[in-house]
Amino acid sequence: MVQRAQHRRIRDDGLQRGFDVLVASVLLLAAAPLMLVVSVLILLSRGPVLFRQTRVGRCGQLFTCLKFRTMVPDAAATLEKLLATDPVARAAWASDFKLVNDPRITRVGNFLRKTSLDELPQLINVLRGDMSLVGPRPVVPEELGRYGDYAQVVLQVRPGMTGAWQVNGRNTTTYMQRIKLDVDYALHRTLTTDIGILFKTIRAVINPQPDESR
Repeated sequence: MVQRAQHRRIRDDGLQRGFDVLVASVLLLAAAPLMLVVSVLILLSRGPVLFRQTRVGRCGQLFTCLKFRTMVPDAAATLEKLLATDPVARAAWASDFKLVNDPRITRVGNFLRKTSLDELPQLINVLRGDMSLVGPRPVVPEELGRYGDYAQVVLQVRPGMTGAWQVNGRNTTTYMQRIKLDVDYALHRTLTTDIGILFKTIRAVINPQPDESR
């Protein structure tokens, strides 16, 4: 029975990986003109087009997560100054790693976040095998400690461009609720579940909610 379960898991992983590569390839080709336009708009402000950040992937392996840059170049210094002088912002950041009216976000970046266009470069991460189209939220190494024992479950699968918490009240869930949604996905994921989340993501992009920070 254990061998059958392992065989089924390997088969399902193969199917989902094939699905990821096929869909990501098509989307990357289709989105190439739009990504070029976005790149030009970002270049109108000072700084690079892409934002690169180390995230934790499957089995705890670190990888470079790609996004279109949505923040000012000195975002880290801006955040440090804000947290040092604003107790409300400091409490919000300590609780959820999110800020209301984040001063680091540019005007173009605000639009990209609301439409989720900032995450299009992650299609490259999917093709590389760092990420899946659907999966738990990719976290930074410093954040993983907050997952406690749940980390072992979440790290069994690749992190995703979208996932359960993004389509279940993305901007209204607490940090712990987001963790539990990702854990539930990791324990029960199937290709059918992934397809369902992708369709819900499309609806969420068409009718976006205000984004506080990501």
